[in-house]
Amino acid sequence: MKSKTKIIVLHLKELIYTGVFAVLGILFIVLLVMMFLPDKKTDAGSGAAPTVTYVPGIYTTSLLLNDNVLDIQVTVDAYHINDVSIVNLDEAVATMFPLIEPAFETLSLQIVDQQSTDNITYSDENKYTSMVLLDAINASLDKAIVPSEDELISTE
Repeated sequence: MKSKTKIIVLHLKELIYTGVFAVLGILFIVLLVMMFLPDKKTDAGSGAAPTVTYVPGIYTTSLLLNDNVLDIQVTVDAYHINDVSIVNLDEAVATMFPLIEPAFETLSLQIVDQQSTDNITYSDENKYTSMVLLDAINASLDKAIVPSEDELISTE
């Protein structure tokens, strides 16, 4: 038996080009698969309507400060908090409590931006003022929240 030895010469440059093109081809195929496969999240969520969070309207909570009444007013539609404002701010209250207006402005901007009273930040200078105002805002929002089916059944 006679065997012939074959010598194969591989050029390094050709091996590198082949490897690069093979990697690019695999990446291209993965990209195509990712682009054209249906997204499970959008298919499941597209048919359902968003749930109603609030009963649309204007809700007010009164806050008593030194025998003066200050009203916190929250305006909501079915899905969003549209506005948070102070009503009946007496000049005497504004003078006695100078941090009320700046603290309230900071809180109201954050609440409308975040659409929630969770994770609201306030400075240490007006910590207690902000906490009192935030409690009043939460009380107004509690009035606006749509009751769940369990709550409706239990009240009937």
